[in-house]
Amino acid sequence: MERSYASRSSGELAAAASGGGRPVRVIPLRHPPGFGSISSSTPWWQAAVGRARGMGPLEWAEAALPCVAWMRKYRWKEDFQADLAAGITVGVMLVPQAMSYAKLAGLHPIYGLYTGFVPLFVYAIFGSSRQLAVGPVALVSLLVSNVLGGIVNSSSELYTELAILLAFMVGILECLMGLLRLGWLIRFISHSVISGFTTASAIVIGLSQIKYFLGYNVTRSSKIIPLIQSIIAGADQFSWPPFVMGSTFLVILLTMKNLGKSNKRFRFLRASGPLTAVVLGTIFVKIFHPPGISVVGKIPQGLPKLSIPRGFKHAMSLMPTAVLITGVAILESVGIAKALAAKNGYELDSNKELFGLGIANICGSFFSAYPATGSFSRSAVNHESGAKTGLSGIIMGVIIGSALLFMTPLFTDIPQCALAAIVISAVTSLVDYEEAIFLWGIDKKDFFLWAVTFITTLIFGIEIGVLVGVGFSLAFVIHESANPHIAVLGRLPGTTVYRNTLQYPEAYTYNGIVVVRIDAPIYFANISYIKDRLREYELNLPNSNRGLDVVRVYFVILEMSPVTYIDSSAVQALKDLHQEYKARHIQIAIANPNRQVHLLLSRSGIIDLIGAGWCFVRVHDAVQVCLQHVQNSSSALNLASQASGNSAYNVSAPIAKQQRLKQDSFFKNLWKAQDGNLDSGSEVQSLLRQNLV
Repeated sequence: MERSYASRSSGELAAAASGGGRPVRVIPLRHPPGFGSISSSTPWWQAAVGRARGMGPLEWAEAALPCVAWMRKYRWKEDFQADLAAGITVGVMLVPQAMSYAKLAGLHPIYGLYTGFVPLFVYAIFGSSRQLAVGPVALVSLLVSNVLGGIVNSSSELYTELAILLAFMVGILECLMGLLRLGWLIRFISHSVISGFTTASAIVIGLSQIKYFLGYNVTRSSKIIPLIQSIIAGADQFSWPPFVMGSTFLVILLTMKNLGKSNKRFRFLRASGPLTAVVLGTIFVKIFHPPGISVVGKIPQGLPKLSIPRGFKHAMSLMPTAVLITGVAILESVGIAKALAAKNGYELDSNKELFGLGIANICGSFFSAYPATGSFSRSAVNHESGAKTGLSGIIMGVIIGSALLFMTPLFTDIPQCALAAIVISAVTSLVDYEEAIFLWGIDKKDFFLWAVTFITTLIFGIEIGVLVGVGFSLAFVIHESANPHIAVLGRLPGTTVYRNTLQYPEAYTYNGIVVVRIDAPIYFANISYIKDRLREYELNLPNSNRGLDVVRVYFVILEMSPVTYIDSSAVQALKDLHQEYKARHIQIAIANPNRQVHLLLSRSGIIDLIGAGWCFVRVHDAVQVCLQHVQNSSSALNLASQASGNSAYNVSAPIAKQQRLKQDSFFKNLWKAQDGNLDSGSEVQSLLRQNLV
């Protein structure tokens, strides 16, 4: 909440403004408490230490282990049944998905199960979200495949080692960003960029999996042109059996998915779709042994063993992808987690969530997991199935562990086309063409961002697409910041409220006075633009509909309530602007600066430079004082004109023009008289005779 600091007596300023005429009631600004001190607020580190000292043992436990928050309030009768049902539902969904995503990443299916095992238990303890389903996801799997495919062949052992090392690096980055509270950095990436990137990635993922439908190998690439060329080049090797089987499974999956979304009674179909495809495919292969159908093959049985990540000499080449995966984790996982937290009525700290994901990835890397993050589809199913706490994640982990211990022999005959159908079905929801249509109708700039990111990701690959999208996004942010919105204000009829004259054409504006609102912080990047706009208003006098007929601007009122910050460059620029205005006999007035801006203006000497009497709480006060000055000066001018027989209101056109020039000269000399503190008697009368005779 912003406070207005006003003195109790405004008599002196009112008298000065009125000049003996109609009194003007104003509320002048005065210095807020803390003026002259180095800082009016407590340093952040002192505040953090103060909060830490005030925390009890239970609060410390919750800070270190977020699971304590839900464990100490757990209601076994109400919550356990819901968590059990949700955990089983999502666990059954995760088993085939994990194997499918591992294949997408270029890894053996067992590593997908490993990624869905240890990270789930760790996240349940350190993660803040109670509904987020962690594990392998399609987009991260594509990123892993894309970067590692350019370093080493996917069939080599080093490929697997680097995938595990990537999980360790991503975990370190996520922990650092959580501890340093750097999650806000990702806010500079607009939703349009994210949507365009995920849409293009979904298309690339789908095309990379189509090889299991076609029956022949397709070039591994994250660019659409090599993929299409490879698909066309191998068309003579097309095989009907995997195409028919894969297409059948895809139709089944999409049908079950859409039924589960559209009808609550069939909600279970959405989660059971992947398992259905795997079971049907395995049964069909075991019974009929169809030719041309490739299967998963032997999967090792047992839980993953503890091992230290290796391949650190390749860490630098993996760093860009680790950063990109960390960004995806923030955008996807944290975004989903915050949305689910809001729906379930609890608060979620983004930085704690990042730290929890980081710990899960670090621990997972010691048990042969590749990078894991939150899954949108599984998290949605988890929420819809009624998950209440992180216990549902532990139950998912138990199901994956059971599959590793007892069920891997059953996975040998799973058709590859069934796993590919699961991946394609999952990524169809990432194709967000409706967003592009919406942006086209709402904001062409955001549509441009979407289109540029989409096209560059498809043609030049994921890394280039993200860099171009983020680059354009930042460029738009910088452009908006360096060219802030500036509005000329007018008074709404019958009120003391001042609003943009473009939005309210009926608003009253006054000759000789320009009220300008700057809708942004003032700093080195935008001060030149602001000065140019102010000079433009001075040279091109806005059309005014009230007040005396004067020839140019004599007062510029800066409405500064939207200005949240002002830096040293802007301070110097404002001083220069004041000197320029003073040379042209224009007075600056400041209205309603916030506390921090007011303090900085005071310390920098700007308040003393323009005069404390020209700082106001309200724009209306500033306008009234300026009007009073114009009216008093014009009244003196008219009296002198009548006395000399040259009234400005009863002359021919050429003489009227000459009188306007004399009026302008009079205002200039009157400013000099005010600066020199001339008396209102003989010296001012002499000034009048000098300009009017």
